[in-house]
Amino acid sequence: MKVFNGIDELEKAVGTHLGYSPWHTVTQQRIDLFADATGDHQWIHVDPEKAAAGPFGTTIAHGYLTLSLIPRLAGQVYRVDGLAMSVNYGCDKVRFPSPVPTGSRVRAGVELLSLASGPKGVRSTSRVTVEREGADKPVCVAETVSVMVP
Repeated sequence: MKVFNGIDELEKAVGTHLGYSPWHTVTQQRIDLFADATGDHQWIHVDPEKAAAGPFGTTIAHGYLTLSLIPRLAGQVYRVDGLAMSVNYGCDKVRFPSPVPTGSRVRAGVELLSLASGPKGVRSTSRVTVEREGADKPVCVAETVSVMVP
């Protein structure tokens, strides 16, 4: 975990890769809970028997479940001390290049793309690449935007 002492110190890291989170296992229980929370019970996610005969041979995580893991995973890569708060402002350019089969382990790499001062704080944009252990392609690539208030 990289720890930055305030925004001034974080600014020096713009354009660099900040590191990787630990690996995290995506379980069927987590997928089922996400399906319940969102109402998305498509068989490819929640029916192991039917999914076994499907294109991936097992159930897979929802793309939006993978996206929703980013705050947890990125929060294990770095933090900025000395802030009053930091809030999620949104995402740009979200893609899901490959699936996350149940039981897969994923981690996030974070690259700090930019910082921009504004009237409500400093806007931070990062490219977060979520990888699946043993896979050739990432499972999610997203530009995340946060507003940090000193």
